Amino acid sequence: MATSKDFIIYLTEQVNRPEDIAVEPMMGEYLLYYRGKLVGDICDNRVLLKPVEAAKKLLPNAEMQPPYTGAKPMLVLEDIDDAEFVLSLFEAMYPELPEPKAKKVKK
Repeated sequence: MATSKDFIIYLTEQVNRPEDIAVEPMMGEYLLYYRGKLVGDICDNRVLLKPVEAAKKLLPNAEMQPPYTGAKPMLVLEDIDDAEFVLSLFEAMYPELPEPKAKKVKK
């Protein structure tokens, strides 16, 4: 089951920080960015986060699931209704996330 547009709209409206949150389509699902860094995936109406230490600490009971068959497991963010918590989680994760790769210039 692919992620619905309604789920993406709900998630972005909950967080309500268009300057900080970006959702980009990728191979039928979505990538989730916070202030330019990849924090996770949105697949099958699930928010899956990179398992960095800050996320594991703030989500100690989170289930680990792969976004798709053959992928590495990620933390499942169950409660997307608490926008304040979601933003604090992303903020805590931010220093541990890798810098975005520079885009290659086409010749």
